[in-house]
Amino acid sequence: MSNFVDRVKITAKAGNGGNGSASFHREKFVINGGPDGGDGGSGGDILIYADVNMHTLLDFRFKSKYTAENGEDGKANRCTGKRGEDLLIKVPVGTVIYDDATDRVMADMDQPGETRLLLKGGKGGWGNQHFATPTRQAPNFAKPGVRTEVRTLRLELKTIADVGLIGYPNVGKSSILSVVTSARPKVGNYHFTTLTPNLGIVRRFGKDIVLADIPGLIEGAAEGAGLGHDFLRHVERTRLLLHVVDISGSEGRDPVDDLDQINSELDRYGDLSEKPQIIVCNKTDLPGAEENLKRIRVLAEGMGVPVFAVSAATHQGFDELLDETARQLESLPPVLHYHEEEIPEEKEDPDAFEVTEEKGIYIVSGPGMDRLIQSVNFEDQESLNWFHRTLRRLGVIDALKEAGAKEGSTVQIADMEFDFIE
Repeated sequence: MSNFVDRVKITAKAGNGGNGSASFHREKFVINGGPDGGDGGSGGDILIYADVNMHTLLDFRFKSKYTAENGEDGKANRCTGKRGEDLLIKVPVGTVIYDDATDRVMADMDQPGETRLLLKGGKGGWGNQHFATPTRQAPNFAKPGVRTEVRTLRLELKTIADVGLIGYPNVGKSSILSVVTSARPKVGNYHFTTLTPNLGIVRRFGKDIVLADIPGLIEGAAEGAGLGHDFLRHVERTRLLLHVVDISGSEGRDPVDDLDQINSELDRYGDLSEKPQIIVCNKTDLPGAEENLKRIRVLAEGMGVPVFAVSAATHQGFDELLDETARQLESLPPVLHYHEEEIPEEKEDPDAFEVTEEKGIYIVSGPGMDRLIQSVNFEDQESLNWFHRTLRRLGVIDALKEAGAKEGSTVQIADMEFDFIE
């Protein structure tokens, strides 16, 4: 169990954008060169790749923080900073990636070899060459790059298979998989022999059918009993369920009760009980099977579910079962794909701000205030004049006056404090 991990949380952060450069052209015999500060490079993206050679999320238990490279700052002579290197994260095929804060599906990596953009790097800031005007020919300030946020992501591996073998432990699911496919799962006469979903392929009527042996479903699985809570998610993608019961009752359980309890667990986990089923009565070669088979057939008739009697020990009854499985799959929807949830893009107003007053200090906060402060060269009078004009243009000065600020009042923007001057 320790080597199979199918649910983890990681943190990921795209690279920050590099800062623009505030520099001026320097050349022999040129006394006052114009602004030539280059733009900052964009930060690296976070990419995700579906790797067919990975079968578990175990690697993420040892490394859970992923950060792309930041963009380099701009340089003189209009040189743009180098773009940050992208970071490629490899995951097993079938991994669904959620934004842990909102539970939004960000990507479903169900296509082998697929690469997706997960997080976009920040844009680089403008150099001072962009701020030159006929009246401001030597701007001594530049724009900082966009900073990205750390995101907490939840990765869930959901097995991709057409058919799921479900049922109580030790009813013979692994044995059936080994009989009908070339898979060689671990088989043993004790509970929870299977600790990971095992996959096998059977060819029927010219088409390949992928079967998954889903381990650990017992009563209380939806609440985490046994191994069921960890593996019920692997049933979600399947198109058809083969519900295996020990028709002989060799474990001391009633196969009819087993059938009801497993279906109840599927229903409690979600809408899994609505998936089409075929009841597979295994161990028909053992005593007591015939009488229980009659009871199961009566119950199944009321459910409208077909029943097939098989014996994994003697390899009997599987041709008819596989024919019916292939027939049903012809008319069923394809394997479930988790579509990314589109969130209406809320365009952040870079000029939005709010004025609050705390203990006589007027605090100006907003999405663009930090970037505005970083853009100012407080040792340059022209940059300070631009800063004051920008505050007036955005309406910050008027808003401060409406909030009660007077000449000389303390104003805080980001981590800087100023005396209010109209």
